[in-house]
Amino acid sequence: MGIVFDESLFTGNELIDTQHQELISRINRLSDVTLGKEKTAAIQTLDFLMDYVEIHFSAEEKLQAEAGYPDIEAHKALHRHFENSVSELKEMLEEEEGPSEAFVAAVKKNVADWFVNHIEVCDKKVASYIKSQS
Repeated sequence: MGIVFDESLFTGNELIDTQHQELISRINRLSDVTLGKEKTAAIQTLDFLMDYVEIHFSAEEKLQAEAGYPDIEAHKALHRHFENSVSELKEMLEEEEGPSEAFVAAVKKNVADWFVNHIEVCDKKVASYIKSQS
């Protein structure tokens, strides 16, 4: 089952929420592809996800910088960690004939679960700070 974008994932920032919905859609596509055991499609989906992640993280970091968010460097470090995790997944997938059970488990832990937790904890903290500065 994929991630469902519900009330718990809203930050209150329209741009960020729209981008989160798109990222969740891409993460769900990655989960669907892995179930089909299609290596090429999984690699393409990882690349597609990474491209959008770069756009999204850049937008988040710009908002944080403009608001003078005090924990911006820690938040950026979390973003870099996620990008590294996705790169490691791509390397893992390229070394295998297709998505293995280990790969599927890593996608769930390092992409889906990480992203939901990041929104619920870190991004909401940022959104709250930005709202308090308005």
